[in-house]
Formats: sequence, structure tokens, C-alpha cells
Amino acid sequence: MTRRVVITGIGVRAPGGNGTKAFWDLLSQGRTATRSISFFDASSFRSRIAGEVDFDAQAEGLSPRQIRHMDRATQFAVACTREALADSGLDVNAADPHRIGVSLGSAVASATSLENEYLVLSDAGREWEVDPTYLSAHMFDYLSPGVMPAEVAWEVGAEGPVTMVSDGCTSGLDSVGYGVQLIREGTADIVVAGATDTPISPIVVACFDAIKATTPRNDDPEHASRPFDGTRNGFVLAEGAAMFVLEDYETARKRGAHIYAEVGGYATRCNAHHMTGLRKDGREMAEAIRASLDEARLDGTAVDYINAHGSGTKQNDRHETAAFKRSLGDHAYNVPVSSIKSMVGHSLGAIGSVEIAASLLAIEHNVVPPTANLHTPDPECDLDYVPLAAREQRVDTVLTVGSGFGGFQSAMVLHRPEVVSA
Repeated sequence: MTRRVVITGIGVRAPGGNGTKAFWDLLSQGRTATRSISFFDASSFRSRIAGEVDFDAQAEGLSPRQIRHMDRATQFAVACTREALADSGLDVNAADPHRIGVSLGSAVASATSLENEYLVLSDAGREWEVDPTYLSAHMFDYLSPGVMPAEVAWEVGAEGPVTMVSDGCTSGLDSVGYGVQLIREGTADIVVAGATDTPISPIVVACFDAIKATTPRNDDPEHASRPFDGTRNGFVLAEGAAMFVLEDYETARKRGAHIYAEVGGYATRCNAHHMTGLRKDGREMAEAIRASLDEARLDGTAVDYINAHGSGTKQNDRHETAAFKRSLGDHAYNVPVSSIKSMVGHSLGAIGSVEIAASLLAIEHNVVPPTANLHTPDPECDLDYVPLAAREQRVDTVLTVGSGFGGFQSAMVLHRPEVVSA
């Protein structure tokens, strides 16, 4: 019999406040946390706004040695892991370390530290030939993405499967989906899974500037992220992280753990066609949604809330809207849909996990977070996007989706354990 997988711990670091409580307070109040970039001089860039996290590594309890060798994204992951473990009440020291796994997602990994090292080695780009005598002793920690899940593994004593998942902006969904599979197949009993990204650096900002994917609405940072709005013109880059404790349902139930939700279904697809292009009919995402619902043994009408990718680009929001109609039929017009990127921006590979956290908390509190900054209806986006203010309603089942460069489309179904009987 396939084991059921539940989430018993949450840890979040996101713009607007550190920790799960601060994150939910922001979302439920419909506040935005996007602002002008303060990490570097962005005056020469097309898009000069971002969702920055006010993160203090020392206050988080990281040692000076950890702060020295860990990239900022790794620090986020470790801090979130500690919060998720404490939240779960799980004593990992009492568990078999060979039955504990880690699945971490990231799109750009340690890009921030790599760029900083290049600036040192090349004297801020003035020297064509870099000087290796200035090379950091921790360069390997920045160069190898596998170091990031290894740090999480050391934090929890995981000696089972430890994996890095990096497939763009669906990484945060796919890393959790992989962790679920490890437990279902019996390879692990506990998996710490999630994602982290800290991409607010000149090189990453320049990349998105070049393809005009980010919004140039620099004069109004708080209202610049406008998913599904008729005036949307690109996403707001952000940083963030979220980590979860995944467990076998029976084990969690027996130890009396608080269960946020069961992961009922997960699926990912690729269009194998274009790096950034999306078909207007939403076929690729719709297929991932159908497969995830089938795995959860649920009909589309069971979905109480859709946590959308909702990046705020013209193309993505049209694609998603079509995908929801294609996969859910008439029910798409009855189910609330919202994008939290309107409040915390788009943290690339991390956002899928950050959105899973929002979905779990929607179930926990029976509240649908809003789509902030949605004032101007778009005729092509004609569903219920919960504009401006959160909505209290019963939430038993959430569909959360992600879309990423490379043609990746992922979907996950989260529900109360009692929704589907064993």
C-alpha cells in the first residue's frame, strides 16, 4: 500500500517579516512588501524594485563560521529548516538517520556569492584575467549547488537521500514533490523539503532586464506587482525560502503531530518547445493539474482555492487562466484564485515552496489570501482572483501551481487528511 504523506512543520523567510507568523500576517492583511532595491546601486537598471528580506543571520542563531562559508540562500534554508523542525515537534535525534532525507530546490543557487567573488577576483570587472590569489577559501561552497542541501542535511542529521532540484521557477514545487515520492516509495520516513533563492544581485537583475520580464514601474514599488490586472507589465524579482517537514501519515498521527495538510497529488510537465513561450490555451499546465488531481483521487470540483503562479506577465496570466478553465471546466468560474506574488514578489526557484506555505496556512485558517493591486479587470483574465482583500471561507483542498522558464509546469494538491479516506 502506498504511504500517505503529510506536512507537519513550516518555516518561512519572505519579504515583509521573518517567520511563518509574520508571513501569514502580511498575506491575510493584503499588505505588500515590495520596495526599491537597497542591496546595491540599481540606478542604471530598467527594473529597480524587488522583494527584499530583512534577514539577520546572527540574530537567526547562525555562528560566525556558518555565516562566513554559507551563501545567503543557504542561510535562509537553514533558518527555515530550524523553524520547520521546531514547529513539527519532531525529535530527529530519535529517528534513524538513514531514514531521513532532504530535498532542496533553487533556481540560481549561490549566484550572489559567485558574483561577489568575481567582483573581487577581477577588481570589479576591470581585470580580464582574474587573480586567483584573492580566491575565497569557501569558493567550492558557492560553486557547487549540492552544498546547499548538504548543509540542511547536516542541520537535521540526514544520512538518507539528499538531493538538489533546480529546474527554474518550479523548483520549489518539484523539490517537495520529490520528497513526497521518497516517503511514498518507502525510501525515507522523514524528508525535510523546500526551496530557497536570493537572486537580488546585479547579474540576475540584468538578465531579467534584458528580456523585459520584470516590471519597470519603479515609481510605485508597493503596487508594482499586479498579477491578472489589465495594467500588469512584468513581475517583481524577490528573494525568500520555505522549508517543510514531510512525514508518513500514520507515523505523524501516532505521535500526535499537528498536520497542516496531506499532499494528495503532484505532477510536473514540460512543453519541450520553448524556453519562455507559453501557449494561450494553457494545455501544458492543464495536463499537470489533471494528473495531480488524478493522483489525489479528487475531481476538479473538490478544489476550494487555487494558489496561482500569477507572475504578473501578460503571457503567464493568460496561460494560467486558460489552464484552469481547461482542467476544471465550469468550476474554474466558481473557485477563488489568487497570487501572493502581488505581495511578496517572485523569488524564482523558492516561490513554489513559499506558495505551498501560503496554501497550507489557507487551509489552517480557512482564509483565502488576496491578489493585491488588482484594480483593473482584464477581459482575458475573467476568473475570481480575490482582489485586494482576503476572504474567509472553508478551505479543505488547495491546488497550487507553478510555471518556469524551460517550459516547466507543475501542480500540487494539498488537502485535509479526512478529505480522502485511506
